[in-house]
Amino acid sequence: MSPVVAGVLQFLALAVALGLAYRPLGDHLARVYSSDRHLRVEKWIYRAIGANPATEMRWPAYLRGVLAFSAVSLLFLYLMQRLQGSLPGSLGFVSIPADQAFNTAASFVANTNWQSYAGEQTMGHLVQTGGLAVQNFVSAAVGIAVAVALVRGFAHSRVAGASRPGAADAGALGNFWCDLVRGTVRVLLPLSLIGAVVLVACGAIQNFSGIHEVGQFMGGSQQWNGGAVASQEAIKELGTNGGGYFNANSAHPFENPNGFSNLFEVFLILVIPFALTRTFGTMVGSVKQGYAILATMVTIWVCFTALMMWTEYHHGGPALTAAGGAMEGKENRFGIGGSSIFAVATTLTSTGAVDAFHSSFTGFGGGLTMLGMQLGEIAPGGTGSGLYGMLIMAIIAVFVAGLMVGRTPEYLGKKIGTREIKFAACYILITPALVLTFTAVAMAMPSTLTSMTNGGAHGFSEVLYAYTSGANNNGSAFAGLNANTPWFNTSIGLVMLLGRFVPMVFVLALAGSLAEQQPIPETAGTLRTNKPLFTGLLVATVMIVAGLTYFPALALGPLAEGLAS
Repeated sequence: MSPVVAGVLQFLALAVALGLAYRPLGDHLARVYSSDRHLRVEKWIYRAIGANPATEMRWPAYLRGVLAFSAVSLLFLYLMQRLQGSLPGSLGFVSIPADQAFNTAASFVANTNWQSYAGEQTMGHLVQTGGLAVQNFVSAAVGIAVAVALVRGFAHSRVAGASRPGAADAGALGNFWCDLVRGTVRVLLPLSLIGAVVLVACGAIQNFSGIHEVGQFMGGSQQWNGGAVASQEAIKELGTNGGGYFNANSAHPFENPNGFSNLFEVFLILVIPFALTRTFGTMVGSVKQGYAILATMVTIWVCFTALMMWTEYHHGGPALTAAGGAMEGKENRFGIGGSSIFAVATTLTSTGAVDAFHSSFTGFGGGLTMLGMQLGEIAPGGTGSGLYGMLIMAIIAVFVAGLMVGRTPEYLGKKIGTREIKFAACYILITPALVLTFTAVAMAMPSTLTSMTNGGAHGFSEVLYAYTSGANNNGSAFAGLNANTPWFNTSIGLVMLLGRFVPMVFVLALAGSLAEQQPIPETAGTLRTNKPLFTGLLVATVMIVAGLTYFPALALGPLAEGLAS
């Protein structure tokens, strides 16, 4: 079997598995966030944190909950790292320096999982499991909660006249603490448990062993430590987090042992973001609306995967021809097909896990990974963030269509007026502003040159990729940039926090504005947003908005490198 055919078959198997999981998981998520019943363990948690799950929150209160919880999480994780040398289970590792501790805390709380440290050489068992792994769960749950709040804004007057059963306030979006707990207890914990068992069966390790001296084939020895790897690997993919237990991330055989585990991890990355479109359709009372969003995501995902396979399999040159494609930086046990599928999935979502070094991809291949993040990671995007990002794009597309026909834009029975479009515009502008501004500042600093392994277009791509990854809450890196410096640790940490929480402000403000509106009846002139025409319009909107914003920067980096090779 040729490598190309093998890669295509892997992609088809993945698509079938996602299709089988789409409806049951999407419906389960809709029931979780629409139910007015609480599990016993959830009631215990509410009592422990002093929350009343029956309280309905308008968007300012919901936002305060998001920010307060995230701020406490940031402080807690920062202190754990600073005190690591005095904590049990540290494996003898010292405390993390202040700038790196801030960067790591910001990274995991913002669901980015950018790592400027080598995991197995820096973090002990307690920080890995009690700090980083916990944030993998709750940061993902925060993202889903914000997405569900936006969906309730659309659904508020369309389903039983309320955002969810029992809601009386016209602008209520639900209860953040309730959504956070339910997402963790009913969705992420059980699914990650299943995922961890599968990964252990594949050969991923799961223990709390100490440091071992391991002999090497060429002589000498190396130190390795174990850890609760399979459990952290499952939630890092399922929650679209991406932080690896080991420095090599999902290219490490302890995290990703074989071809089946590789494809299974891609499945974990994509399954919740895709299923949330079904949740959206169910909650707004029209599954066809969910299918339209799904079709947009799938179209972009399939096109990016096909382009990645093409550029990595057929890149010219005698060495690449002899190897059957661009194998530099890729694991033999995954091949070009598995690595291409993984790279596209991890950069079109906010995951950041890698099973190959993106810096070693071809010029155009590296550009595709960068563009996938720059689209806003919405195809299908991160857990929650992908859905609300695509819904923002849908509002922009409806607004553009309204301008073309001279009609007031409407989406799901809600008028898209001046206030709504301002929130949407601020959402799509904040991330490019962070990426381009900080990239420009970094490139103007002489110290940046000492952090870059490469010069020219590839060196610029390293810096552009770093801030793109941070601002879009992805976390993957273009290997070659030494980001463990006070400047990069601090600036990328700030970019991650701003890129995560400032857009959430506009999402929740938009949700509150929509929830206060009364539904508008459909007429003969209403744009049908559940038809293929709208899907095409939405795909074009996504590509044009991102392409026009980032094309000049891409032309200086990966496009220049690709054309020169």
